[in-house]
Order: sequence, then C-alpha cells, then structure tokens
Amino acid sequence: MPSEPGPEKRFHHIGLRAFEPQPDEDFVTLTQVWVTDPRSHPNKIEWLRYEPESHLPEDFKNSPHVAYAVDDLNEHIAGKDVCLLFEVGDPPFAKVAFTREDGVIYEYMQFKPGRHWFKD
Repeated sequence: MPSEPGPEKRFHHIGLRAFEPQPDEDFVTLTQVWVTDPRSHPNKIEWLRYEPESHLPEDFKNSPHVAYAVDDLNEHIAGKDVCLLFEVGDPPFAKVAFTREDGVIYEYMQFKPGRHWFKD
C-alpha cells in the first residue's frame, strides 16, 4: 500500500563500518569516529571507523545507514525516534540527525550554504 509522499530528500550515501584506516579520513569529535567523504567513492559509500572511546552503542556502530540531503531537517525528523542530532565540522558544514525507522538507521543532513564536507 503506497504511503503519502513526505518532504523532499535526495540520496547522499550509504554508511558502512570500517575497521582499518581509510584514505582521506576526517574526524568527528562528538562521536569519536573517522569518516570518509562519500562523494569520493564511486558507489557513494561513507566509511566510518570508530575510536575505542566512542560512546555510541555497538548496535549503532555495526548498523549500516542510508543518508539523505534535505532542505529542512526538522521536517524529516518530526515524530521520529532520533538517536543523534548535532552539527558536524569545525566550523560546522551540516546539521545531521540519525533516526531509527522500520528497524533501519537513517541519516538526514541539512548542509550549510556552499558547504558539503569538512574541507569545503
């Protein structure tokens, strides 16, 4: 049964856990994770490598996630089970939220104008 269309979202990447260092990683201080820029991967994969000090639960670390770029983050997370909500980068390039929906983790990313990743 088709559902009502929601607010617009654009596929951005798939996030997968890595256990070895990856080329061109950037560090997310809040979650103690190294990440790669999915725009550099032909299949839009973001590799995530967690430091031992990361406070995130193991089930979260081991779950792949699907990420979408959105224009209004609040529209996409209203009424959902939000696991994480924070600004990423220094200075921040995006506000991101991770949600659990239908047993899957989703990431919604609202980018700052003219910014797309850590080094932009």
